[in-house]
Amino acid sequence: MAYQWTRTLRNGMSGNDVRELQIRVAGYAAATSSRTHITVDGQFGPATEGAVRRFQASYNLSADGVAGPQTHTALNNLEAADGSTRHFNWSEFHSRDGSRFSGGAVSATQVQENVRRLMYKLEAKRRKLGNIPLTINSGFRSRSHNSSVGGASNSQHLYGSAADVSSSTTPTRKANTARTCGFSGIIIYQTFTHVDSRAETTGGGYYWP
Repeated sequence: MAYQWTRTLRNGMSGNDVRELQIRVAGYAAATSSRTHITVDGQFGPATEGAVRRFQASYNLSADGVAGPQTHTALNNLEAADGSTRHFNWSEFHSRDGSRFSGGAVSATQVQENVRRLMYKLEAKRRKLGNIPLTINSGFRSRSHNSSVGGASNSQHLYGSAADVSSSTTPTRKANTARTCGFSGIIIYQTFTHVDSRAETTGGGYYWP
């Protein structure tokens, strides 16, 4: 079921609907490479307005920074019926040991919410790359699975806020695009790129190549 937007949102407003808006436009945190992210605090300020403008421009809407009916429709078109997003499924982010979203550093419910927020950033990244499919090599990991693959003991995968992503474009290009999408962790590997939201999830600093 699509999110029920009940009012036009603009700079200066606050509320749970602003929080939801911030989650959905978080991947439009910057126009160029910038160590910044959208704080999901329910307060519609200049950073949120800028992200809304960039989202609107990406979807050929009037880029006025005001989230009205047309913007609401565009946002809801990215939402799947089960609460995931249009181009990503929950199962893609399940721990590969069969534990789904359980057994990590936080509750399964919190992991799923972190994954949802990650999905919207990845939707933005996908669109900025020209709508090319993105393959999730690794999403959430249970502590057991993380240990078995040699993951760091404090890995963002344990929180559901990280993804290892491959696609038809180069890892470097994916990383360059991620720098505009509000990701605070970016690591380039030979065949994939790791992205995460450590600054939001655990209060860590930025880690960029």
